[in-house]
Amino acid sequence: MHMAQTEPLQDAALARRIIGFLRGIGLAVEEAEVPEGSFLPGVRIAQGRLRVDLARLRWPGDLLHEAGHLAVVPAALRPAMDDALQELPAVPHGGEIEATAWAWAAMCHLGLPSAVLFHDGGYHGRAAGLRTTFELGVFLGASGLAAAGLTVLPAQVSPGGPRRIRTCWPGCAAERSHLHAPADAA
Repeated sequence: MHMAQTEPLQDAALARRIIGFLRGIGLAVEEAEVPEGSFLPGVRIAQGRLRVDLARLRWPGDLLHEAGHLAVVPAALRPAMDDALQELPAVPHGGEIEATAWAWAAMCHLGLPSAVLFHDGGYHGRAAGLRTTFELGVFLGASGLAAAGLTVLPAQVSPGGPRRIRTCWPGCAAERSHLHAPADAA
């Protein structure tokens, strides 16, 4: 299923659903004006918070990806985060690929189609390839999330053992517990 952009009323409802989820797991989200010309229409990171302008938001899935940048960075570093993510100190397993993997897990948790996250207007023209890659079970960035303690990979789950699944990698998350943005993410 491919969708470049949903209808405006669906966009607002979907955006509000995503915002509620992000707030529910402890990420700071505020509705405020985002100037024209921002890197992503209607969404930006400012002082460790996700700033959302529903009037300018074009693709609700961008909220998940930008939230992923916040979620994979230790809470102590988040207040210094803004759209200039390259200016952050190096954080093991806190990069673009892990943010994408986190966003995929959040999308799965919410039961959304992959085209919400990997919409045709994003990812520098590589959205269709990313949709296919993740849909085929190649979870780019999942190893980094596991190394940071944000997920358990299918190979790490012992039969009959405890399920510490915090994200929803297919085949691994028979029980879907919540995603979170731990204060101690490394």
